[in-house]
Amino acid sequence: MRNLKSFFIILAGLILLNYLATLFFFRIDLTEDKRYSLSPAAKDILNDVENPVIFDVFLKGNFPSEFQRLSMETRQMLEEFSAYNRNIKFNFIDPLEEGGDATAIAQEFYKLGMDPARLTVQENGKSSESIIFPWAIANYADKTIKISLLKNRIGATDEERVNASVQQLEYTLADGLSKIIYPRKKKIAVMRGNGELPDARIADFIKSIQEYYFIAPFTLDSVAANPQNTLNRLTDYDLVIEAKPTQAYTEQEKFVLDQYVMNGGKMLWLVENTAMETDSLFNPNGTALAYSRNLNLDDYFFSYGLRINPSLVNDLYSAPIILASGSGNNTRFNPYPWFFSPLSSSPNNHPIINNLEAVRFEYANPIDTLANRIKKTILLSSSPTTKLEGVPLEINLSMVSEKPDLATYTSGEQPLAVLLEGKFTSVYKNRMKPFNFSEVKDESKPTKMLIISDGDVIKNDLQQGQPLELGFERYTGNMYGNKEFLLNAVNYLLDDTGLINIRSKEIQLAFLDQNKTAAQRNLWQFINIGLPLFLLAIFGFGYSYYRKKKYAR
Repeated sequence: MRNLKSFFIILAGLILLNYLATLFFFRIDLTEDKRYSLSPAAKDILNDVENPVIFDVFLKGNFPSEFQRLSMETRQMLEEFSAYNRNIKFNFIDPLEEGGDATAIAQEFYKLGMDPARLTVQENGKSSESIIFPWAIANYADKTIKISLLKNRIGATDEERVNASVQQLEYTLADGLSKIIYPRKKKIAVMRGNGELPDARIADFIKSIQEYYFIAPFTLDSVAANPQNTLNRLTDYDLVIEAKPTQAYTEQEKFVLDQYVMNGGKMLWLVENTAMETDSLFNPNGTALAYSRNLNLDDYFFSYGLRINPSLVNDLYSAPIILASGSGNNTRFNPYPWFFSPLSSSPNNHPIINNLEAVRFEYANPIDTLANRIKKTILLSSSPTTKLEGVPLEINLSMVSEKPDLATYTSGEQPLAVLLEGKFTSVYKNRMKPFNFSEVKDESKPTKMLIISDGDVIKNDLQQGQPLELGFERYTGNMYGNKEFLLNAVNYLLDDTGLINIRSKEIQLAFLDQNKTAAQRNLWQFINIGLPLFLLAIFGFGYSYYRKKKYAR
């Protein structure tokens, strides 16, 4: 009877403990970099998932250890999501499990816009090719979204690609989740009418931000006829993007843009005060003239607290120029040093630029910041080994073979991208207005503006008329951080800062040295197999000796 009573007490205790565990569920992250601790922004997104979301992950199968690691980390992150919100479900699928034709299956993934990754596997001194599908599909109600799990860093080693992918894993999954559960609300105006970059040259970036926001072209052509209506329509947009204007602004156009800012509008300017294009160098002489471009914006930016100088940044830390040699089938594309293409450095840990690849500029201008009440943050700058070139300046392709005079690179870091935040003072305060609006404001609501002194930062290359990914250099295989920088910038300007903060998380993975592993393979096999047998033999000999000595007495 006493045993039965004890049994029921223990059973009741276990039931109570299990019930309390469901009420006070918690997990402990013991990793040094807290990789499994969800960020507040990710938790906010997960809290808003009210119906089941199913992730189908195609990272299952027999593939190299680095990508097994990516699969494991993806599973563990989804387990964290699921533990926080039981509406998160996930499946891991091996597309090749049924033994189908790998090439045919890869073609199906291509058609769906999910490019497989082909890998060269080195094992025991032999090379073989493997194919993986580093993608996930999130399904929510009648919506489906594709999520790339492998960060595109062409030219990097597998370890570097996986490390970068794992570092961005929480962001990647939370970002995909936010796209599928939140409807688009905010609107972006892409300005037209002042000689901006053509649609094909900004196509990749526009396609990327369309996943988050409504996008529409906007022109100031109607300012002269109906300025009030133009301003009213412009204020319907949350952000204005000016992508490399080349034609001067009238005072009427500037007044509309100024009053847009005064009403709390946000702006992303990609603007340069010099005219120079690399394409203009490809002529029989191999020369072109860089000259000052007057956009009639000097007073506009000066009132807000900065000045874009009409000179060129010449930086030893730069991206190469690609020049062709030979002809026909013997054509070769070779990189040469080109100091007019600075690769930016990040002087601080602002969320827009934290963990960012180098951003490529072309013929950028230095920016001076001026003292006023606006908060200014230098996001990107040139390297310390910089010199400034005044214009007009003749630029020649023969410069690629000239050895730079290091003694002249003394200008130090030059700001190339500056974030302005605060209450702006109108450019037209205490000045004659081009016309009168129903309400003219001399001071803005708290707002933000980002000025980048190079329009080419947003420009993607073309191949056979089709846009390539922004930041991708097709001849060298280099991938620059232009796209991620601009995405971060737009998210930040529109106050979508949560996902940016997730992206800032730093995670470092440790990988085996493959060369060292191959060289020491036999040694470690002997240690793992022979050492336990050796220790067992010693133990057996010692135990036998002890027994003989004990019973010999």
